[in-house]
Amino acid sequence: MTLPLPIPKITLSGITKTFPGVRALHEVGLELYPGEVTALIGENGAGKSTLVKTMTGIYQPDAGEIRIDSLPVELPSPHAAFRLGITAIHQETVLFDELSVAENIFLGHAPKTRFKTVDWRGMRERAGKLLGEIGAGHIAPDERLKDLSIANKHLVAVARALSVDADIVIMDEPTAALSFKEIQDLFELIEILKKNGKAILFISHKFDEIYRIADRYTVFRDGAMVGKGLIKDTNQNEVVRLMVGRSVDHVFPKKSVEIGEEILTVAGYCHPTEFADINFTLHKGEILGFYGLVGAGRSELMQALFGITKPSKGAVKIAGEIAVIRSPAEAVEKGIVYVPEERGKQGVIVDLPIFQNISLPSLDRTSQNGFLKLVEEFALAREYAARLDLRAASLDQNAGTLSGGNQQKVVIAKWLATQPRVIILDEPTKGIDIGSKAAVHAFMGELAANGLAVIMISSELPEIMGMSDRIVVMREGRIAAVLENNEELKAEALVRAAAGIGEEAA
Repeated sequence: MTLPLPIPKITLSGITKTFPGVRALHEVGLELYPGEVTALIGENGAGKSTLVKTMTGIYQPDAGEIRIDSLPVELPSPHAAFRLGITAIHQETVLFDELSVAENIFLGHAPKTRFKTVDWRGMRERAGKLLGEIGAGHIAPDERLKDLSIANKHLVAVARALSVDADIVIMDEPTAALSFKEIQDLFELIEILKKNGKAILFISHKFDEIYRIADRYTVFRDGAMVGKGLIKDTNQNEVVRLMVGRSVDHVFPKKSVEIGEEILTVAGYCHPTEFADINFTLHKGEILGFYGLVGAGRSELMQALFGITKPSKGAVKIAGEIAVIRSPAEAVEKGIVYVPEERGKQGVIVDLPIFQNISLPSLDRTSQNGFLKLVEEFALAREYAARLDLRAASLDQNAGTLSGGNQQKVVIAKWLATQPRVIILDEPTKGIDIGSKAAVHAFMGELAANGLAVIMISSELPEIMGMSDRIVVMREGRIAAVLENNEELKAEALVRAAAGIGEEAA
């Protein structure tokens, strides 16, 4: 007996969207099914965000059709999409910090009294009930959103989706800022949504998440749909080939490099609240990985080394000489640069063109007598953009219009242009696609091969083990272990050290 084919909750067919000079989507299709998770996979710039904005009424397609429950619909506005049961939970939660949890959940559709005023009591009660249904009963409806953690803000966004009984839930990189435990909690919540018959679109660059949570997949490349099917019928290599149009065999192309002399020594480094008793060394040509759970103090340590924050005690030596670093300018002058995790907020100036972003820390090389030399600015930017294979229409293009992967390349390029001795990369491939990851990893290998000393913070085990020569594991602001990265090293050893689990607990 043949089972009947499932009927999609929403079907997009022939969707085309163009912008001046750019074809973002070309006759793409997508189906989402009740009680299932469909993963939308593709490199940065593949058209995923444009499709989401089309589904949520922000963009209107130039051609194509959208059907919900087999009936054609139009989505002229986000409000129209919301009324039709489509809601999106973004990587950066689109909520209002100054409003309460209950107000955020029912914004735009608050329950009313018989006098047509807001039923505040009823709204708080309904908000509490919704939060309880998704395992978030610990969040008080009256609490201000700004006082919540990122994970709890995501739960509020989910409660908002359920408040209108949304049948179509879009999750766009929902785990990017979550800890391991918070990710597991989110996956449990997704299972609840599936049991309630919700059709879920899940967008992620993390293949372990996709294969853990998705039932189906759809792959976009260069604005076109290039493959779809059941997750159980494919494997990661096949999906990667669809994504990039080629096989990416060397996502972690670590070169064998002869480790040189000691270039950085950190001894007895402490901060009043973030870290204590930090001791490590770094050598020319070495990639030193820093691993740990969220809150381990890795980023805070690197920000102190870069002069953003002030340590309470400890010493830093560069090439054997004591280095006093009181500001980022002094760090750059001494040869230390820092590529931050939050590239959009701390790494690039989104309203400046690419060439000015790249040349900004090197103005002493591109100016004379206080006047900028545009030709030299462009030459400097062109050199480092080419070395990193930066994809952009021109160097005049604003950095804010680039994909996440290319923004990351701009940040790395601007610091490399200062010709540093030590480069600190904080989650260098966070939120970027596998093709861009391979490019960043390859360039890291080149930097080390050219004698640069690299510190890499990463929360991804394959990356930290695939690229590091040695690995420093931090836990609760202290160094828990320093491990040589060789064939005998197991991922479990890193996780145990990061979590403070002894071998006797195995």
